[in-house]
Amino acid sequence: MALIAVDRARERPDELALRDDRVAMRWAEVDDVLNRVANGLHAADLGAARRVAVYAENAVEVVLAHLGALLAGASSVPVNFHLNADEAAYILRDSQTKVLFVGPENLERGIEAARQAGVPRVIAWRSPDAAGHGAEAWETWLAASSDAEPPRDVSPRPNLMYTSGTTGFPKGVDLAPTMFAGGATVVEHVAALQQNRFATFGTHLVVGPMYHTGPLSGMRILAAGTPVVVLGRFDAEKVLRLIDTYRCETTVMVPTHFKRMLELPAEVKARYDVSSMRLVAHTGAACPIDVKHQMIQWFGPIFNDAYGATEVGTICNIGSEEWLAHPGSVGRVIPPFTRAIVVGDDDQELPPGQEGRLYFEDSTGRGIVYPNDPEKTARAHLRPGVFTIGEIGYVDTDGYVYITDRFSDMIVAGGVNIYPAEAEAVIVEHPKVADVAVIGVPDADLGEAVKALVVPLDPADPPTADELIGLCRSKLAGYKCPRTVEIVSTVGRNAMGKINKKALRAPYWEGSRTIG
Repeated sequence: MALIAVDRARERPDELALRDDRVAMRWAEVDDVLNRVANGLHAADLGAARRVAVYAENAVEVVLAHLGALLAGASSVPVNFHLNADEAAYILRDSQTKVLFVGPENLERGIEAARQAGVPRVIAWRSPDAAGHGAEAWETWLAASSDAEPPRDVSPRPNLMYTSGTTGFPKGVDLAPTMFAGGATVVEHVAALQQNRFATFGTHLVVGPMYHTGPLSGMRILAAGTPVVVLGRFDAEKVLRLIDTYRCETTVMVPTHFKRMLELPAEVKARYDVSSMRLVAHTGAACPIDVKHQMIQWFGPIFNDAYGATEVGTICNIGSEEWLAHPGSVGRVIPPFTRAIVVGDDDQELPPGQEGRLYFEDSTGRGIVYPNDPEKTARAHLRPGVFTIGEIGYVDTDGYVYITDRFSDMIVAGGVNIYPAEAEAVIVEHPKVADVAVIGVPDADLGEAVKALVVPLDPADPPTADELIGLCRSKLAGYKCPRTVEIVSTVGRNAMGKINKKALRAPYWEGSRTIG
């Protein structure tokens, strides 16, 4: 039996363990599939990096592919299913992926990405025509794999997560030690996973897409023996229905999820019982104070805000009771981080309450590590072990951290990080464009929306918004593309060619640009 599900499969084989919109799997079934995935990957040539990638929309198979890879001592790479084939191919190539798992919704994109990246094997679930596309059917691959218990002495490897780079190329970073349970073997790893706070509760609901670190925790929760319900595309009422139907107790959400649930008609919200919920981890972006107040009134004081980044994991943490006493704060630093440091333009530390560039001290000395990019790693540090994730803020006299802006250019829309350089590189190719700057502007639903400020080559004949947005959509995933375009006379480049994006954003924001 697969190590993860062995106890549950023996104790409660017929208890439901994992479900999505289509299927519900018992612990015994989960155990069998995990055995087969792990053994199938053991038998495959995964190369020195032992990388496999998952490029698919939320489904039970996504959970099983990632977890089976972990059992096989492989490092799995979650690939954003919104990416086009060229974008996905870059990640596959950079990560040295040898096996790619895809869902039916992006089979053709997956095949093309694998072809470009030289990935030798593609395995597709729920795709009857997989063979015709040059892929293996998941169901056939599983049937051909052994159902015997896989080796237990393999070393667990962290996920390789991709974050967009300021140059437009994503950067692969190992899942941070603060978020990876570690252990010399998968046995030790699972023992550590069972200490996860989520594992002390009942059924976990996966709400966000599982190419993000937070939602991917659903895989780890299953590993700890906790039943998991997987939501496909987000639907506010469906979230409430799943909580009510399956008595879910934990989940991870971003502020956009909160806003969309709050916007449901009162009679719809009253239809569902959410009293089973015990813990909601809020991450991805800062939540408007009024939205958080409404969620606490509705769900109770069960929210735990986790502030950090893929590169380092959770840096600060704050529960509902603390947040009510310090509204708007992202909390205080937690181990292994020791303190938040705010510095001015001269890199000198500022006193409590004064706004500046925000850094954090790491007691391990690690800070942030960008593999194969020592320059970016160096830029993220004030000194060894003191790092930034590119934000501006202040710390109050009690040590609570508040985020007020970014000194990096990153846009956060619906909890998703977007780097302007990608859209800028596409737009500037248009023959009617002389210059461009992409910024984040307020959006009631997503927090921020992508806007392009475009300087035309000929002011009398500027490009249209439809032309530029269409050009972006032909080359980039939709969420990276501008929603609006404004023709301007200048983007304010200085003599060194630099743009002050804080100044460009200012006219669009009534107050502070608060994004966490």
